[in-house]
Order: sequence, then C-alpha cells, then structure tokens
Amino acid sequence: MRLSEYVEYDATGLASLVSAGEVTPMELTRLARQAHDEINPSINAVIEFYDDAESVAGADTGLFNGVPFLRKDIGATEAGRLQENGSRLFKGYRSNVDSYFFRRARGAGLRMIGRTTLPELGTSGMSESILNGITGNPWNLERSAGGSSSGSAAAVAAGITPIAHGNDGGGSIRVPAAWCGLVGLNPSRGRVSGGPSNQDASFGRSRQFVLCRTVRDMAAALDVFSGPHPGDPFIIVQPNRPYVEELSQPTGSLRVGVARTQWGAVKVEPEVLQAVEATASLLEAMGHMVTDIEPPYESAEYCRILLANSARSAHLLGEASQAMGRTINADTVEPVNLKLYEYGRRVSPFFMGDVHELMRRMRVRVGEAIDAFDILLSPTMPTVALPHGSICCTTNPTLSAEEFLEADAALYQYLGVFNVTGQPSVSLPLAQSSDGLPIGIQIVGRFGDEVTLVRVARDLEEARPWSHRQPKVRAGNS
Repeated sequence: MRLSEYVEYDATGLASLVSAGEVTPMELTRLARQAHDEINPSINAVIEFYDDAESVAGADTGLFNGVPFLRKDIGATEAGRLQENGSRLFKGYRSNVDSYFFRRARGAGLRMIGRTTLPELGTSGMSESILNGITGNPWNLERSAGGSSSGSAAAVAAGITPIAHGNDGGGSIRVPAAWCGLVGLNPSRGRVSGGPSNQDASFGRSRQFVLCRTVRDMAAALDVFSGPHPGDPFIIVQPNRPYVEELSQPTGSLRVGVARTQWGAVKVEPEVLQAVEATASLLEAMGHMVTDIEPPYESAEYCRILLANSARSAHLLGEASQAMGRTINADTVEPVNLKLYEYGRRVSPFFMGDVHELMRRMRVRVGEAIDAFDILLSPTMPTVALPHGSICCTTNPTLSAEEFLEADAALYQYLGVFNVTGQPSVSLPLAQSSDGLPIGIQIVGRFGDEVTLVRVARDLEEARPWSHRQPKVRAGNS
C-alpha cells in the first residue's frame, strides 16, 4: 500500500484490509510513520512518535484490527508513557496507570503509536502552548486547529492516522472537529468510563472519546469504548444492538429544535448561519419536524459554573505538583492558568459545593427548555477557525481569570452547556466557507440516546458527503 492510498481510508476500511490479508498492521504503522515524517513538521500535531511503535504487539483483532492510533496527552493514560498535559509543570512525567479507555482500544486492535499536542492543561479551545508551540490547522496553517484536542484533530485531518483519542470537558472534541473538518462526538455522561482513576471527571462534564473522519468510524468507536466498569458512579442505559448495526436502521420522524440565534456574546458568522439553515432545510426535506428554539440558558450561568469549579481545579493541580515535588509559578504554568490557579486558591473550599447546585439548576432549566425535541441543531462554533493568538489562549498575559472564562463562555456558547447536561452531541463537517475553511454543524441528542445521533449523522453524511473535501496540507500529496 502506498501512502497516497493509506490516507484515503477511514479506520474501518483499513481494518477490513487487514482482516482480508491485503495489508498488515506493521505496514499500517510504517505508513503512519511515513505520513508523520512528511507532514508533522508543517502542522506540529504529534509531539512523540513512539520509538517502539513498530515493535509493540497489538491484539490485531476487533473492529479496528491493526489501525494506528494516537493519544491526546491528557486525560486517559497509558502506563509507563509520558503524560505531560501540555505543561512545563508536568515535563517528563510518566503515568503508572493504564486507563480502561486504552485497555479497550488495544482489545479492539488499535495500535498506540504516539501522543499529540494540546493547549496547556486542556484549558483553552485554541491550539498553542509554551511547551509544545503552535499546532497548525491543515486547512490553513495560519489558523487554529481548535482545542483542546488540537493535535489529534490536526493529525487525523492531515492523514497521519484515520482516528485519534480526544476528550471533551467544554467542547474540546467538537471545536477541533468543526475547525479541521472531522466527525467529533462527545458521548453522554457515563457512556465511556474514565476509570480506574478518573471516573465522572469534572463532575461529569469531561468525557473521553475520539476524532475521526466518518460516521461509521464514530459508530464503531462507540461499540469499542462504551460500557461500564467497576467504580463507575452509575450505569447508563445500554443500547439494544451494536452501534454499527444502527447504521442500517431507519431514523423515523424526529422533532428538531434549531438554534438560529446567538447563545453567547460572540456573533454567528453569516456563512455559519447559512450552513445551519441549509441543514435545517435538509432535515425538513427528510420528513422531520423543524422548529426554531431560543437560547435555553444564559452565558453567565455557565461562566459561574467555571468559576466555582476553579477551587477544585486549583486543589487538584496543587496536589499533583506537590506529589511531583514541583512548584507552580510563572516558569512552570502559563499566564492564564496561573491566574486561574491563584483565583481558585482564594475561593473558599465550600464554594466547590456550589458547582453541584449550579449544574443542577442549569440541567433543570435546559431540560425543560428542550424537552419537546428529539434532537437539536446548532452551529458547533459561531466562527470558522480563528487565527493563532486569539483572546482565548492561555498564553495571553493580559487576561484576568474572570475575563478568560467570560471569553470562553462566549466563544464556545453552543458547547459547554451540553457538558453540563450530560447529553451526547456530535459535530459534523457539513459545510465549507467561501475561503475553504470547514464549518461544523452540531447535532445534540437526548441523554443516553447516541443511537439517534448515529442514525441522523449517517443520513446527513449520505445526503451531504464530505470525503471529497481535503485540506491543503495532507500526507501523500507530494
């Protein structure tokens, strides 16, 4: 197999070739290395391609039989591997815990080949850090790849691997999916275990999953990573059949709520709104009942949750630094994260309890506002990919903690709310701007109803296919 052929396949397609004996897992790993060597110097997405990637044995079975896989350098961990969290504070740190996520990944045949960039501590939705530099968007290197799963998204878009690990605590899978032209699902709270050491992370707001190029890979990944483990705080309702089988099931007629208005202070760009309207018209033509909805919450509500959570975040960061024998200061932590840490330390520990109450109120308010709908349709982001160095970067020394979180709530206005409610939501690359940048459209399901998202996403992919659209910077093009 040539590199130009490798980059055309999704993960499911490559796994099928391995199962048919047309290519070996070792060949795929070598092609991933070739793609990395060719394209990574331009995009800076992979910070470590494992030296032993070609010698590590894999299960070579399962849905992703032999497919190369990259790990975002925060969240789920591989025992013995570096886990630096995009921060100088964690430089050289190695985890001694093997997450259930990666046990499942290896069991499904995914081969771990390296780790990817992120903004420091996953705090920002941009793609730059002092430790690892700027990750460029393969569609336009001057634009952000989005965050915080920035390196994983850029690597998949550029063809290094067809699928990669990500996590989402406020949009960190969906932002880079929207800006890099990928499929990015944030599953329901509890769908994918964070165990054995991080169940229900950030009070359930943060979930582990993947970034990929096709809906069938998304469905297969749900089958691989879904399911409870000992120690999980609750067991979510399980599907009646494998998610890949839902790809052949009818969708039925749905009640669709469409967000055509701002949910935060940042204005929705006209081309983004046009993409939402075109998708709404398409869903209506498919037989669904489409109704406009007003914003189901106020941006200030979400910002209060972020501020209240700063006390817990500061406590955890302090514990981690103490365990490593390191000091949190301007030499180890970026300006905004240092201010968030200092803000959190000033907040009363009892303020942490407010997070639960604030989230409860928000869940009730949003739940009542959207209860009439089976799915919601919104922009993923109000803008196409922003230039590097935007206001929401944690390297920005001019922002206070409060100003940063207000800017965060304004820009990611359609995203963090569903981390709070626990609902599944997926960004699909259904449109493109006049200057060739991807536009992501978000579909939100009811809690625990990934089944409907799989079916609707399949319908939209078939009606508005995106595989023919390719970024400017892509492996195998030379």
